[in-house]
Amino acid sequence: MDKSELLKLAFDAQKRSYAPYSDFQVGAALLCKDGTVYQGCNIENASLGATNCAERTAIFKAVYDGKREFQAIAVVGKKNSETEFELCAPCGICRQVMAEFCDPGTFEIILGKNTEDYRVFTLEEILPLSFTGKDLAD
Repeated sequence: MDKSELLKLAFDAQKRSYAPYSDFQVGAALLCKDGTVYQGCNIENASLGATNCAERTAIFKAVYDGKREFQAIAVVGKKNSETEFELCAPCGICRQVMAEFCDPGTFEIILGKNTEDYRVFTLEEILPLSFTGKDLAD
């Protein structure tokens, strides 16, 4: 699957966002190494701390289905009142969840304004010196 197709799925997911408090709607599309794609959107809660980001929604859906090997994730977001998308980077919690399941040197994070205007980063680039299970080993 090419990056434009994955971004299109992220834009589709963004339309399902539940963001009545921030009005900031995010969509994600996670590409598993076997070619399966999981979509996610942000789901807010009045307490805000119970809010779940689009990236984690997609990853948690995939993990629930037994997937553990991921290749890339496309992320898009904007305020509902805005007409154009800007690059929307994953929050720190989402980056940490990615570090749990993804190879930092090869996992791609695709941030898109549209299906032709996007930037690609590795997890290692956006989360240097990450804390992982290896840090807990004896």
